[in-house]
Amino acid sequence: MKRIGVAGVAHIHMPNFATRLKARPGVEVVAVWDPEPVRAEKYAGELGCKVVSRVEDLWKEADAEAVVVCSETNRHKEIVLAAAAAGMDLFVEKPLGFSAADAIEMAAAIERAGVVFQTGYFMRGASVHRELKRLVDGGVFGTVTRVRHVNCHSGSLGGWFDTDFRWMADPAVAGCGAFGDLGTHSLDILMWLFGKPESVTADISVVTGRYGETCDETGTALLKFPGGAVGTLCGGWVDVMNPVTCEVSGSEGFAYIRNGELFVKSDRLGTDGSAPWSELPEALPHAFELFLDALEGRDVPLVSASEAAQRNVVMEALYRAARTHTWVSL
Repeated sequence: MKRIGVAGVAHIHMPNFATRLKARPGVEVVAVWDPEPVRAEKYAGELGCKVVSRVEDLWKEADAEAVVVCSETNRHKEIVLAAAAAGMDLFVEKPLGFSAADAIEMAAAIERAGVVFQTGYFMRGASVHRELKRLVDGGVFGTVTRVRHVNCHSGSLGGWFDTDFRWMADPAVAGCGAFGDLGTHSLDILMWLFGKPESVTADISVVTGRYGETCDETGTALLKFPGGAVGTLCGGWVDVMNPVTCEVSGSEGFAYIRNGELFVKSDRLGTDGSAPWSELPEALPHAFELFLDALEGRDVPLVSASEAAQRNVVMEALYRAARTHTWVSL
């Protein structure tokens, strides 16, 4: 039985993680810490464990072996550095750091500690993304000239962050607004497929003003990748639809994802792109489930701490490019 402590319960994904923890055999949640006692008591009651008054008591008092960090982003660094120093395996909700410098420091500490690490980039596990990576790595598209990934929803329009998760719409606490919140998932997919971009620019803006003038609600970025491909990345909370989430265009093929289905045009494969591509691998479990699998000693694909930190680095460059109306080199 793996003993797990929860360090912060503020994140919008925490209800989902609590459900997964309760349903998971082989793990025991031993304690919850949160700076707000009411929140801590709520999840402790749901998970059947105690509340501790200090985050370090998760391992010093409750004897946790692993820590799930779902706190506000501006608390990540203190929690993660302490937990890594104590040898705790770590799931840290994305983004890893409040800033790029924080993320780099945290990744170094995690790697020195040699602990299991995972973060919340769950899109890699989708069948369509796994197959797309196989096709890209296999050179099916020839010379890739342009790519696009979009991750948007109607969070601002629907007031998703009005009450319990209001901090997520406060960049002073979350470190970003809508573009960073959702765009980081698209950024992870693009970097997973094509590597770290060489230079970036972006336009990031407020639309409704529902969460004030400092919380961006949408953004579009351009990223120049090694090899010449130019990527477009879109993320935001003001979209009423998002049917086409990905495109890859190359000299020998084209692919796109629409409503969760992959379409591929390729002479090499003998496909014209008119029907969904059916030869898909199985989807992987959710990123959080993969973390729990890893705790049990299973050999599963995880996002490394250095990968997570580099997403922070590029996202910070995108925000800087938007502020300065320039291209930023990486």
